Amino acid sequence: MICRARPDQVEEIRGLTLRAYAKWIGVTPVKPRPMTADYDAAMRDHRFDCLYRDGTLAGLVETVPQADELLIVNVAIEPGHQGHGLGTRLMRHAETLAAEAGLRATRLYTNKLMAENIALYERLGYRFEKETRHGQIVAVHMVRPLP
Repeated sequence: MICRARPDQVEEIRGLTLRAYAKWIGVTPVKPRPMTADYDAAMRDHRFDCLYRDGTLAGLVETVPQADELLIVNVAIEPGHQGHGLGTRLMRHAETLAAEAGLRATRLYTNKLMAENIALYERLGYRFEKETRHGQIVAVHMVRPLP
């Protein structure tokens, strides 16, 4: 089941995100951005949709409209639920939200060192747009036009 997050879930969302991204510590030169985000502000300014499995929060997608696209800010899956298609389900959910809002595409940024994520996004139809450097990080910009 996927439903919109409530403001009182901010700590639960922060905790899930920290656990989901912990595997990247040591792979990337700095903590992934979702691990250092201000979730109190994000809860006010972005949309969070939560995926539940057996009544437990298993994943989330954070989105925000930008011009005529929906930016996927964060997709996080509990480590014990990773590898079961939940991330794909949440990505498709974001694409549905974008289509329902009349937007032309979904967009995301990811760290170039997160190769398995980039491969997943490519399988889902996202295409490479460009790379940008942010200090020690190289961000890969990807977009998926909607039909």
